Amino acid sequence: MAKKTLDKEIIIVLPNEKVIASEILKKAIENKINSFLCDPKLIDDDLRSKVKLFSSSREGDIILIDSLEKVEEVRKINKEFALSVKISKKADEDIVIDASKQGATSVFIETEDWKIIPLENLVAQLHKKNTKLYAKIERLEEVKTMFGILELGVDGIVYAPKSPEDIKGLVGYLSEQKRLELVFVKVKEVKDVGMGDRVCIDTASLLEIGDGALIGSQSDLFFFIHSETIGSEFTAPRPFRVNAGAVHSYILLPDAKTKYLSEIEAGDEILIVNSQGITKSAVVGRAKIERRPLRLIKATHNGRTASILVQNAETIRLVGRNNKLISATEIKPGDEVLAYIHAPSGRHFGIQVDEHIIEK
Repeated sequence: MAKKTLDKEIIIVLPNEKVIASEILKKAIENKINSFLCDPKLIDDDLRSKVKLFSSSREGDIILIDSLEKVEEVRKINKEFALSVKISKKADEDIVIDASKQGATSVFIETEDWKIIPLENLVAQLHKKNTKLYAKIERLEEVKTMFGILELGVDGIVYAPKSPEDIKGLVGYLSEQKRLELVFVKVKEVKDVGMGDRVCIDTASLLEIGDGALIGSQSDLFFFIHSETIGSEFTAPRPFRVNAGAVHSYILLPDAKTKYLSEIEAGDEILIVNSQGITKSAVVGRAKIERRPLRLIKATHNGRTASILVQNAETIRLVGRNNKLISATEIKPGDEVLAYIHAPSGRHFGIQVDEHIIEK
């Protein structure tokens, strides 16, 4: 049976010091992380039933072994087993596949110099098997890569925090907003404003019809600007591109911070969202600033007014009711278009700050 690609597990390696281990354990459970790798003695009796325990001890729920020669020993005590493997050569991949064939519930992978290719090979071979693939990470920045390998990702990560604060950092990193609640705002004014500098963002991803970015002149309301995934008889589609807007505009990023469009450059990550509010991140390959005719669009929502300056061209589109794409050249007062609304707040170097601010 194929594994669900979104079922990702976090396994926390507890330190051997009881006091610190207990603090980390409680913080992890508070944040709904309940898989641990440690000596069973580190877990108090009142918490034991709340966790899944990987351990080399027979008292673990799943026995972690370092050699397939120990499989028969584990089977004698009628326990599930996982194998720990360090990948340093091609033959080590075969050990992982053999462990799966012998009934390992999971394999803990530690890589050396070559990190991505061995994991890609294993994800490709195991993603329809019942053996889960867990990757050891040292830095939180590795999470996104591990969960994105071959688009399926590994089944989980193995992380050794040094303090409860590290758990907070991990949870914060993992809890980047995956779905945004988009609303319809009503266009009240449209007018040409002359020439200005606009930013065209070319990502390193092939976007889909319905994908776009969130752009705004105010920090509390972002318009949904559709990607150039749709062509015409005059233009070919550019499925990697969002013609975002004027240089002063904010763009929403995956970590809920913003940047001015003028600051976007190759290597940055931007937030991509579809019309259902489902989000993903995309790496910027290029940002082009060019002088173009601009059009002002003002819209309202519950008494709040916001605006955006976009290039006055047919290929720039907003999204209306029933996913109808509305070109910047055709949009008119009374149209309703998708947007994302924050509570009114300020921004300090892109970080949302709770302060009184008026932006017009």
